[in-house]
Amino acid sequence: MPKVNHPAHVDGDYFVDYEEKVFEDVKAEPGQKALVTFHTVAFEGSIGFVNLLQATRLKRKGFDTSVLLYGPGVTLGVQRGFPTLGNEAFPGHLNFNNQIKKFMGEGGKVYACRFALQALYGHGEPSLIEGIRPINPLDVMDLVLLHKRDNAVIIDTWTL
Repeated sequence: MPKVNHPAHVDGDYFVDYEEKVFEDVKAEPGQKALVTFHTVAFEGSIGFVNLLQATRLKRKGFDTSVLLYGPGVTLGVQRGFPTLGNEAFPGHLNFNNQIKKFMGEGGKVYACRFALQALYGHGEPSLIEGIRPINPLDVMDLVLLHKRDNAVIIDTWTL
């Protein structure tokens, strides 16, 4: 049996060179937009949270950034908590809520499809995190088309 002769890793060890940046740090030019769409269920994987972080990073790079929650994506924008709204039942329970609030606090815009909110998931507009703008289901495609017309950066999050 092979013998391992390396000491155990300890807190503070580095495994990779996290400081090396290969590409230039791109910043938005005046008027550039970005759209991140979410057609994913909250807590069914990391993609929803990761792309909320990406939306925040795009905003910080100077892009006029919007988030679109449609289909199961509206589940990212509903208020949570247990035993009452706003209380974190376990570490990370309010990750989506907190990241959306941070994004909007930095000037990002969040839109949620009213059809998905009510017809698919049984929520009303009062269930949304404050600041999220509910939109008509016919606006979902138009929001995407407006961003395409404006040559925006678009990140689509599509998982089930």
